[in-house]
Amino acid sequence: MRHNEIIALFRQHGFMTMEALAEHFAVTTQTIRRDINALCDADILRRRHGGAELILSARNQPYDMRRINNLEQKAEIGAAVARLIPNSCSVLIGIGTTPEQVALALAKHDHLTVITNNLRAALALSTNQNNQVIVPGGTLRFPNPEILGNDADKLFRNFRADFGIYGVGGVDTDGTLLDFDRMESSSRQALRESCRTQILVTDNSKFGRQAPVRGGHLSDPDILVTDSPLTPNLAAMLAGNTRVVVTSQSDSDTEEREFAMTNDAAIAAGK
Repeated sequence: MRHNEIIALFRQHGFMTMEALAEHFAVTTQTIRRDINALCDADILRRRHGGAELILSARNQPYDMRRINNLEQKAEIGAAVARLIPNSCSVLIGIGTTPEQVALALAKHDHLTVITNNLRAALALSTNQNNQVIVPGGTLRFPNPEILGNDADKLFRNFRADFGIYGVGGVDTDGTLLDFDRMESSSRQALRESCRTQILVTDNSKFGRQAPVRGGHLSDPDILVTDSPLTPNLAAMLAGNTRVVVTSQSDSDTEEREFAMTNDAAIAAGK
């Protein structure tokens, strides 16, 4: 999708002219102008004389817009995580569109106990009646299909799940995890503290994306699942601490199956 590629260029350069964009994509300036207009209407870009610039917004995009951004990559991440998780285990799932894709992929698993404040994830998993799905009480955060706040945090902390799956609003260049409000960060922290194996899921658009609230580091999870290789700087930060699964790498399927078999045995043994 060209919009995602355009956004990636603006993250790299900040400001770009219509002519430079048209040349990069080998299309007319009229075609690029339509793309830029759509991204400006979505509050992602801001028009400037001769071109546009990226808006470093304190607000996240609407959920339905985020849901379709990099959808194919998010679905691949979801499938990769599903291969890491065996049947008959307990899973915490956090808010966001990438965790939703994980839930869709997990719907074919059996005898899962899933605790989530992500209502789309809950609905995706409810299609398999062999799974138990637990959601918190509290206030729905319109227009997002999510429940945040003390009730959701307390629900996570009532469990000690086998796996915890969470996304993030952005990842700064130093590996700091970023969110758009403190409730999002608090929810992720409660989830992380309540599972044995932490899995962070994020597509390439989150790297370098800015948001105002700090909440952890890229090296915190046990496993990072993403769609593109990390920069050498970030890879060095994670070396020896966090296992990285890159869905675009051809050997990842074998590694994921081996990891899932190991965890299946560990869970069966009560570890």
